[in-house]
Amino acid sequence: MKAVVFDMDGVLFDTERVCMKAWVAIAEKRGLPMMEEIFPRCIGLNANDSRQIVLEAYGEDFEYPVFRKETADWFQDYIEREGLPIKPGAGELLEWLKNAGYLIGLASSTRRSSVLSHLSQAGFGGYFATVVTGDMVEHSKPLPDIYLLACRELGVRPEETYAIEDSPNGIRSAHRAGMQAIMVPDMLQPDEEMRRLSMGIFRNLDEVRRYLAAGE
Repeated sequence: MKAVVFDMDGVLFDTERVCMKAWVAIAEKRGLPMMEEIFPRCIGLNANDSRQIVLEAYGEDFEYPVFRKETADWFQDYIEREGLPIKPGAGELLEWLKNAGYLIGLASSTRRSSVLSHLSQAGFGGYFATVVTGDMVEHSKPLPDIYLLACRELGVRPEETYAIEDSPNGIRSAHRAGMQAIMVPDMLQPDEEMRRLSMGIFRNLDEVRRYLAAGE
């Protein structure tokens, strides 16, 4: 194996819960029902695909760009107050991979400006040979496009690359790309499909590091 490609939200950063809080808070302010059920369906999707789910729930006339602007402002205010929540073991795993000679990439459905901002805040930017984001592909996860693009930019074949994911949509995307999918569940827990599509399911990034080190 030559490379590792990470998802970001829910893997490197504990930001999916913050994002859900933002969506629910703005939905409550606007009197929108059922956001606790709608948001999990958007986990792992880019803005374009998330928009379709929200419009199906609230109608084609729903002002999705305004809603997303309000949720983004809520999210940013929270991060400025509380700091960016980094997942335990993230820095240690990135440093180990670098020292072990792996190429490291990132494939996140989040828009590029937010991804680069988060990586900079955490001091992680220098680890990644490529950063592919949701606004670089028409349809993101669960389709394989974003992972295939990351592999092309790293110059590696998908079958010689690990993908580290937290969500079912991400695991489906990596598997369809032909990669070795590793799941570290966050908000959505694995079912039988995830066990079938993943080469391993781990509780945290420290377990992933020990697993990869044992295979060296």
